[in-house]
This record gives sequence, C-alpha cells and structure tokens, in this order.
Amino acid sequence: MNTIKLLLAAAFLLATLSHANTVTIRADEWYPINGIPGAENPGYMIELAQVILAKHGHTVEYRSMPWERSLKEVRRGSFDCVVGAYKEDAPDFIFPDASWGSIESTFYVKNETSWRYTNMGSIKNIVIGSIGGYAYSEEFDKYIEQNKGKGKVQVINANNALEQNIKKLLSGRIGAVIESHLVMEAKLKSMGATDKVKSAGILVKAESMYIACSPAKSTSKEYVKLFSEGIKELRTSGKLKDILDKYGLKDWQ
Repeated sequence: MNTIKLLLAAAFLLATLSHANTVTIRADEWYPINGIPGAENPGYMIELAQVILAKHGHTVEYRSMPWERSLKEVRRGSFDCVVGAYKEDAPDFIFPDASWGSIESTFYVKNETSWRYTNMGSIKNIVIGSIGGYAYSEEFDKYIEQNKGKGKVQVINANNALEQNIKKLLSGRIGAVIESHLVMEAKLKSMGATDKVKSAGILVKAESMYIACSPAKSTSKEYVKLFSEGIKELRTSGKLKDILDKYGLKDWQ
C-alpha cells in the first residue's frame, strides 16, 4: 500500500513539474515597460508576466537583447515571448486579447532647436535617430527604409540604443530622436538630461502595446490565454494598480 502511495505521489510530482515551465522573454531595455534583468524594478510588463505565470506554476527568464534580434529569435522559436510589442512590429506573433498599455511616438530635440514635426514633409529638414526593428508608423517606417544610410536617418541596433541616440542628439550628431514618451522621459531622467531636451511633436498618438509570443511554439496559445485572463484578474484585484504605482504609471483603460 505504501509503495502504491509513493508511486502515486511521484507521478503527481512529475506531472506538476512537467507542467511548470520556464517562460523565456526577450526585448531590448525599454524602461519602464521592461528594464534591467534582475533589477528590483525590472519593468512593469515583466512583473505582470511574473505574477500571472507564477499563479500557474511557471517562472520567467527575462534577458535583454536588441529588438530586431529579439523578434527574430522569438519568431523562430528560440524563446517564448517579447514585451512592449505593437501588432505592427510582429503581425505573425500570438497576441493576448487585451493590451498591456499604450504609448505614443514623439520627436525630441535639444531645447535650443526650433524644429518641430508637423507632417512627413517636415522631417526632410533634419537628421533623425531611430532604433532598428521598431514600428513607428507605416509612412515613417517606409521613410526610414528609403533613407537610412543616406544621412537622413541613423538607425541603431543595440540594447542601449536609446541612450546612444540621446548622446548623439546632445552632441549635435543628429537633430532629433523619435521615441515613445514614457520611455524617453524615464531615460532622460536616469541620464540627468531632462532639462536639456524637449518634445517636438507627436508622430502617432497612443498605440496599444502587448506581450506577444512565438508563432513557432505550441505553448504560445496557452501562455497568451493566461495573459489575457490574468490581466483582467489583476485589474479586478487591485494588483495591477499596485504594480503600476511602483513605476509612477496609471491604468491605460
């Protein structure tokens, strides 16, 4: 009898362990959405994923990686998910029903610069720093493809791409940087450069952001279902507000 109980207990333990997965997340550092891996505040989307998945016995392994490479590796199934994605970034990925925030793409210049974005014609008069693999808008993305390497647009692929762009802006090597407002404001604050840079017009008004999972992995639909249900539960319980409060953010609904 004891042997049977032991066998049943072992079988139950194995079943539990087999269901407990390590979910791998990759993205370039984009604080406060996702920040330094292992930090006390790794980014609100990382914390959301950790809380939701932990309830179902899963753990999160989050590491930073340049955005284009993150998309490539998750798309091929090397890792499970990315965070901070627009649907335009990776239309073939598996997305949850509800977004995990919204953000708008804004142009930034040095305080003494008079240039402002008014329309696509206005960007021809300034050199813009951007980040490889980002989806800004259909029209602007096409402009980047047509003009990168020609002196009109400079594209960086790196984990610290935004910091590099800001340094280039401050040194006069580029005239403007395009970035999402929450991320830019957090980065300027961390660099002590808030009073040196100003916004110069919005390219695209607030767009929805998501955690998005690999189209190559059979587990993606399960994870996305957990994320869809989990964000609703966190909002109802007040846990979502607790996490957002840590980053000085408000619910996007």
